[in-house]
Amino acid sequence: MKQRLLTILNDHFEQEVVVEKPKDRAFGHFATPIAFSLAKELRRSPMQIADELCSAFNANDMFESVEAIKGYLNFRLSAKFLDEYASWALSNENTFGAQEKNESILLEFVSANPTGPLHIGHARGAVFGDILLRLGRHLGYKMTAEYYVNDAGNQIDLLGLSLALEGQSSLLKQHVDWPEKYYRGEYLEDLAKAAAKKFGSKIFNDETRYKELALWAKDRVLELIVSNMSDANIEFDTYVSEASLYDQTEAVMKQLKNNGALEEIDGKLWLKSSEHGDEKDRVVVREDGRATYLAGDIIYHNQKFERGFDHYINIWGADHHGYIARVKASVKLLGHNENKLEVLLSQMVSLLKDGQPYKMSKRAGNVILMSDIVQEIGADALRFIFASKKSDTALEFDVEDLKRQDSSNPVFYINYAHARIFTLIAKSEFSLEQIEGQDLKELSEVEANLLFEALLLPEVIDDAFHSRQVQKLSDYLKALAAAFHRFYAENKIIGSENELRYLKLFTVVALSIRVGLNIMGIKALEKM
Repeated sequence: MKQRLLTILNDHFEQEVVVEKPKDRAFGHFATPIAFSLAKELRRSPMQIADELCSAFNANDMFESVEAIKGYLNFRLSAKFLDEYASWALSNENTFGAQEKNESILLEFVSANPTGPLHIGHARGAVFGDILLRLGRHLGYKMTAEYYVNDAGNQIDLLGLSLALEGQSSLLKQHVDWPEKYYRGEYLEDLAKAAAKKFGSKIFNDETRYKELALWAKDRVLELIVSNMSDANIEFDTYVSEASLYDQTEAVMKQLKNNGALEEIDGKLWLKSSEHGDEKDRVVVREDGRATYLAGDIIYHNQKFERGFDHYINIWGADHHGYIARVKASVKLLGHNENKLEVLLSQMVSLLKDGQPYKMSKRAGNVILMSDIVQEIGADALRFIFASKKSDTALEFDVEDLKRQDSSNPVFYINYAHARIFTLIAKSEFSLEQIEGQDLKELSEVEANLLFEALLLPEVIDDAFHSRQVQKLSDYLKALAAAFHRFYAENKIIGSENELRYLKLFTVVALSIRVGLNIMGIKALEKM
């Protein structure tokens, strides 16, 4: 609806037109402040301009009325337009809200170290990234979901050592002097058993084979991570290994050097990142020739940009906030357009159970596992609650609330609206063909408002993606379900003189709930 209105307005005006949705429905369905933009150019008041512009649009059958209110042009959509749009939507479910964007986007998210199972902090970024991916794809963007596997560096060496010590302790029953820093948790015991079966238990006491043990364990943990994500309905198109990129180190450092981006001080190579927004310069190659963690990211981002996407989005944990400036500086110093790189942050999650802090998982050592929460509340509830708040703000919820089968559980509440509509249709003597063939040109104000809200889904999808606020979709679905439940409670449906009209209206509500939940990676229920 908004896109259609923008097309009409853009045909009349040379400058960009902004369309808003008034908070008070009494002012219409949409409004534009275009008269204020024209006032300076025409040297007249916005009120006069808006009054004169009304006549240019009143003849369009998309509008019931066009009014000038305090300098704004306010548009009320006609019943004829809403009826035709509703019928089109019901016949084109797969393309309802879809667009065609000629732009490719590489979306990198999760990218947790393959040293242990995913915890709920990872899960929030995973759900956020996956729903953003689905929104973008629905809008026609060519989206690629990528997982960057941090399989090089000290964390992999530490995984090998931790696994060896676990094998010595739990399988060989040897006394172990545990170091201050090591990975812990029952998953290591499972890995140790599998490693003993594959390599023999002698490997746990052979330091020359710890690297081999680490690389094997890394692959097994990555398989576990992929399985965890699959259980939450999250899939990736590509996986990029950090270790596989290090053979490009020399070429990338030469590229930086040719761009005047490096300086050697005390045997170290420093990136001149402070010249491009970073708080200080950064070491990329140590005195002994080893590349730093930042060097790995520089090589990876160079490889990303060489693949020629139109835009790049990284979703990182909020603790990486200080890392943004140095990576964007790196991209610029490589000779790429750093404005094509967008970094979004995902805050941590606090879990409660019956009002008390949720217990840490023994299998992970000192975190709450994503797999435990999926098992306890289900993937649908996890996805919905993790997408219910802006990603860069803290999230706290009680898992017991998401087990309740009542209105306090948003997933239940929304699905109940969808299932109730299917129940009403099943009870009706009218066929689905008769229901969908009914016109909606004669609606009460309450009915028209409900229909308008149901048809707003395309605008919500567009806004949620471009604002990078996926919670706008979950908020919309909750509000639409609430509007339906309220209407249902206040009106007799089956057997009323308006039954056919009501059911046609409800099928549009069900359509938007179903399409919206599908984009969230949640299947709408027809029976409950």
